Amino acid sequence: MILVSGCLSGDNSFYNGTSKVCEPIKNLVKENKAIPVCPEILGGLPVPRERSEIKAGTGIGVLKRRCKVITEFEKDVTDNFVNGAEAVLSLAKKYNIKKAVLKSRSPSCGRREIYDGSFTGSLIKGEGVTCALLKINGIDVINDEEFLKAGRV
Repeated sequence: MILVSGCLSGDNSFYNGTSKVCEPIKNLVKENKAIPVCPEILGGLPVPRERSEIKAGTGIGVLKRRCKVITEFEKDVTDNFVNGAEAVLSLAKKYNIKKAVLKSRSPSCGRREIYDGSFTGSLIKGEGVTCALLKINGIDVINDEEFLKAGRV
């Protein structure tokens, strides 16, 4: 069993109320081999919601409270992102999950790179809040692009 970003499995949980469906990941959920999660929803944010990015840092910085997650209209949603990450970690522990496939570039799920907080589409090296927390706790995380390239988790 693995964790996957809900938007990749076909859930309309992406910030704008759509999905970013990845058919192989959707199939893993259908086959009961994956559990879809959306950290933003688990953290109390609605769908749809304002776009969010990490301002002046990365997920690890958010977890250490060195930087914040803000919306495009400058609302602080840091607590929602941290609470959502903790809820995902709790599920991973409950089901003894050791692997996850998360949505690339997301302020929650991004791995390797995330948006830089300027809402201009610029990327920086780093991870989202949930990705960082899962990795700190020994869970192997890859993003959807790595999953598709490798063809497996």
